[in-house]
Amino acid sequence: MPQDHTFHFISGMPRSGSTLLSAILRQNPRFRAGMTSPVGNFVTSLLEQVGAGSEFGPVVTTAQRQRLLHGLFNSYYADEPAGSVIFDTNRLWSAKMPAVVDLFPQAKVIACVRNVAWVMDSLERLYRADPYEQTRLFRDFGERATVYTRVEALANRNRMVGFAWTAIKEAFYSEQAGSLLVVDYELLAAAPAKVLPLVYQFIGQPWFEGHDFDNLVYDAPEFDEALGIKGLHKVRPKVSLDHRPTVLPPDLFAQYQDMSFWLDMGNSRASVITTKRTLASTAPTVAPVSVESALGSLPFFKASKDISL
Repeated sequence: MPQDHTFHFISGMPRSGSTLLSAILRQNPRFRAGMTSPVGNFVTSLLEQVGAGSEFGPVVTTAQRQRLLHGLFNSYYADEPAGSVIFDTNRLWSAKMPAVVDLFPQAKVIACVRNVAWVMDSLERLYRADPYEQTRLFRDFGERATVYTRVEALANRNRMVGFAWTAIKEAFYSEQAGSLLVVDYELLAAAPAKVLPLVYQFIGQPWFEGHDFDNLVYDAPEFDEALGIKGLHKVRPKVSLDHRPTVLPPDLFAQYQDMSFWLDMGNSRASVITTKRTLASTAPTVAPVSVESALGSLPFFKASKDISL
């Protein structure tokens, strides 16, 4: 693998800020970031071709598999300038932490999260915004019939929201969790100028002074139109957090609002950007590293390992 590219990975839940984070990061001319790339799917397909049960599995060694996977990244990003810091985005990466850390020992995975009830609310809003389109998010009339069937379908563990949630949970409690940073959408949207320096710190890159949180540019209308749901990857020019009532029925919202496992910071080696209020309820054995003196009271890192400032 060429040494002139640095790889990191963005994963997370839908409607939780991964595209927003990419839009911000790409303002740095050394960084390359965007919406979901096909590299994760290429990796999955290649491993299926050379794994147990395949025709060629017995003759492809582990070392060859590693070289093949390195070659995928090398080929896909071959046009990027030397010295680029590349953030490949795919929800699969949370479920592939052992391979990610083995292939790129210095790489970090940034998982964007959000209260699951608000994820469902955001997707439901997008669905209702175009009542004349049959989005591909749902497989048939039975799934798209009502808000209850739509949310249930998305929550299945092999579907859009359910897979992402379980994949991040796997990564959060995994042996490789030390390479994982969890970023909550509400903090990113409310305080980008405080969150971004912590992201830079986690990935070991010097801060870029040119970030402009009032002038972002990102949209992928062709991709969203192919899914039949407009605005899925559109980022507004100004970073802000909107406060609004939910469109979900109260019982449905309540069903999903208490699924934020990343607040259980005492049982994970992952790093989490959080607030003092959140930390007040964590296990007393955890010693958070405050950055209040440098960045103000919101937000700051929690980590089970030291993070120098």
